[in-house]
Amino acid sequence: PAPVRCAFEFRPADGAASPRYRIDIVRMRVISEFCLKRQVHFYETDAAGIVHFSVFFRYVEEAEHAMWRAAGLSIAPPNASVGFPRVAANFDFLRPLYFEDEFEVHLRITRKSSRSLSYGATIEKDGNALARGTLTIACVQKLAGGPMQSATIPAEIANAFEVATPEAVKG
Repeated sequence: PAPVRCAFEFRPADGAASPRYRIDIVRMRVISEFCLKRQVHFYETDAAGIVHFSVFFRYVEEAEHAMWRAAGLSIAPPNASVGFPRVAANFDFLRPLYFEDEFEVHLRITRKSSRSLSYGATIEKDGNALARGTLTIACVQKLAGGPMQSATIPAEIANAFEVATPEAVKG
């Protein structure tokens, strides 16, 4: 996660100009929401110029990866011992998205357990919701030559994310 730095200075009671000592605190920024701004590419559309429904899932995954990068992480670093397959995904489509439309993918963390993260997603254009969906990822341990097994999310990842507060969740 990106560090947020805070400093506290303690001065003698006599009001001396120089501080007696200073404490620098570095805390990591925790992410609960993320917004990705984007434009529709031609290859994402069908013959009518409308974004194909399957592409909306890619938009959410692209926003998810950007959110992890904003937290100073990669969802799939080289030689990682854990991975994050998708275990549930859905979308409700409200309005079409067209070639060259500029839009935003709003992603928020709606649930966090020791082994999974769930996101709520809203795709918007000009403040209007075009689609709403959800995505759940599970943490798995990668075993050489064997099946994936459910695993606890490593602390450095779990500590980078928190569930969005109800007032932050878009309707």
